[in-house]
Amino acid sequence: MAFIKFSKLPRHQQYQYKPRFWNPEKEDLEERLKRVEELKAGEAEGIKARLSGSFRRGYQKAEDNRFRQRQVQRSNLVLLGVIALLLLFSYLFISVYLPEIAAAIGE
Repeated sequence: MAFIKFSKLPRHQQYQYKPRFWNPEKEDLEERLKRVEELKAGEAEGIKARLSGSFRRGYQKAEDNRFRQRQVQRSNLVLLGVIALLLLFSYLFISVYLPEIAAAIGE
């Protein structure tokens, strides 16, 4: 015996993928050409684009890589110094104030 359906059950949705051709080299070329045209214009937007581009490309050069390594070493040394000072202060706190705190609690 066939079952009578009063409502229609929804079917699952299917993904319709339509592949498109993408050429990253062509897109990069178009972006560079657009940037060059903005730079040639000499307007405020061109100057902003030039400056932001130089900031983005800043750390990619070998000289800047050495600069970055020095900055990382400096920050690591500062971090090491802060940790050493914290350890020293905690040792002094424990050695000076802990016996007094223990005596006050014990009374």
